[in-house]
Amino acid sequence: MGTKLIILLVIVLGVIAIAQLVRVYELTAKHTNKKSEEVPHRDNIFNANMMLFFMIFFYAAFIWLMVKFGYTGLGPAASTHGIETDWLLNLNFVIIIAVFFLTNTLLFVFAWKYVKRPGVKAFFYPHNNKLEMVWTVIPAAVLAVIIILGLRSWNEITRPADEDYENVEIYSYQFGWTARYSGVDNVLGDFDYKLTTAENQYGIMTRANIDNALHMMRIGGPGEEGIELLEARLNNESVVMSKADRKKLEVDLGRKQRMIRLLEQISKTYNDSLDNIANNDVVVPDSLVLLKGQNYNFSFRAKDVIHSAYFPHFRAQMNTVPGMTTYFKMQPIFTTDEMREKMNNDEFEYILMCNKICGGSHYKMKMAVRVLGPEDYLNWQKSKMTYDGSPWLNFTDAERATKEAELLDKYREIASSVEG
Repeated sequence: MGTKLIILLVIVLGVIAIAQLVRVYELTAKHTNKKSEEVPHRDNIFNANMMLFFMIFFYAAFIWLMVKFGYTGLGPAASTHGIETDWLLNLNFVIIIAVFFLTNTLLFVFAWKYVKRPGVKAFFYPHNNKLEMVWTVIPAAVLAVIIILGLRSWNEITRPADEDYENVEIYSYQFGWTARYSGVDNVLGDFDYKLTTAENQYGIMTRANIDNALHMMRIGGPGEEGIELLEARLNNESVVMSKADRKKLEVDLGRKQRMIRLLEQISKTYNDSLDNIANNDVVVPDSLVLLKGQNYNFSFRAKDVIHSAYFPHFRAQMNTVPGMTTYFKMQPIFTTDEMREKMNNDEFEYILMCNKICGGSHYKMKMAVRVLGPEDYLNWQKSKMTYDGSPWLNFTDAERATKEAELLDKYREIASSVEG
């Protein structure tokens, strides 16, 4: 605290000293009857030399900052498209830094070289068509190249996924994340926000969840009145309530009556055979676990407000928007342990965080991401249960050893596809 106070006092006193020096200069000029536009040649030369000095200092400070802070400590890109993203970002940096040095060198060197000299009149140069074409066409062409390369990369990670991609859903809410894996059939079960209840937080569509949502609308649940109770209260003439309270109950009743009609339509058109697709999904609320080398097709949805799924080490980000599903594809290329070696940090962990200011606890909206090798990933799979409570790898005792060996060989082949 004492050091900060001293620094603040030095800055304040420095500003006061500069202000006083300016005031002394003004009084001196007034005393000598010197006009403000009459600048001595010595002062012009001094200003010109200071321009050159400042340019050198400016460049040295810029280079030092780039060396020290230019790379943000994220380490190498940990996904295939992240490598391309880094290449594209570095290309942008090369162009921007080259233009930065060119324009500022012209600015400061010209100010130093063409300093005002006694008896020399400035040349009036109003227009030049060639120069106009140069600084219009060249920047436009460079921007076109950057945009085309960026669109190519964006289209690659957002185009429809092939069949060998594993489907994983990332569900966002204030203030957390949940991963839902597509199970052995690699098809995610349907969902509908109207099915969201305390027992079905993710709105997953099954016959049981539809019936439960209908029951909640009719009968109600903890802290929530159903249609039957609301109608009974409004029709009970012995209950005295204010107009405001009655209006509030009528609005709530109308909303739930509209909702139950929608739920009844879902119930009538729902095909019970779709239960199998949803029931073999695997919901993991605490972390996202990935297999090295596996191609993933991530789908994103939000429960409440707009969030942004940001994987800094994979160089990937996608907004999660209520009422719609967004997508991108990703292939991790380093396990967590391999990344720890590359970062020289035994405590390193991949992370998924929110990159939108989504509320008061936005700062803690994070989820751990682990990338595992074939053996560890298979062991993790064996420890997880599906949505209906059965093992993810639901093999009989007779086929277990064979099936697990086949999966391990498959995972090893996937992981080896990104080695080296």
